[in-house]
Amino acid sequence: MNHSIVSREEWNSAREDLLKKEKDLTHRRDAIAAEIRSLPWVKLTKQYNFQTHDGPKTLLDLFGGHSQLFVYHFMFGTDWKAGCPMCSMWADSYDGIPLHLSHRDCSFKVISTAPLDKILAYKERMGWKFDWVSAAGSDFNYDMGVSLKNGEVFPRIDCEERSGISCFLRDGEDVYHTYFTTGRVQSTHIELMLIY
Repeated sequence: MNHSIVSREEWNSAREDLLKKEKDLTHRRDAIAAEIRSLPWVKLTKQYNFQTHDGPKTLLDLFGGHSQLFVYHFMFGTDWKAGCPMCSMWADSYDGIPLHLSHRDCSFKVISTAPLDKILAYKERMGWKFDWVSAAGSDFNYDMGVSLKNGEVFPRIDCEERSGISCFLRDGEDVYHTYFTTGRVQSTHIELMLIY
């Protein structure tokens, strides 16, 4: 063990110094959350179709009557045998999310480019209940910047798929892409993205 051992008084002093930094971080995080919510939106004009366990659906259908849609882009490519191990680790906690988001007028969906039969088989193997749909045959994941075509790969991860989080808002029949994040920050931004 190579760590400082101090008296309770020294520890309290160090803890007070750290608390000031933590409070500053909280204020800065609140400011970033406000910036996230005030980002400009992109109106989606392309029709996106998805394969679901209930049959074909459009992006508008995925809202399920809510005004917001929260999407986790799960790395599971069209020719992959299984989903990404890291995405799978995060997904172990997803079954309870839809209930909480529905109270915020928000639907939750997991979307991958893998065919629906592969998704459903993997979902059953993992014991998951959340709604996971396939964007196979659609430009959705490519347009959202989480999938690449023609042998291209994302730098740093050397893969044609990457995980991410997208948020969408529905106003009548119009759908807007309001937020996207990927990589290191996505796991810390979930609660910051809801409009309401």
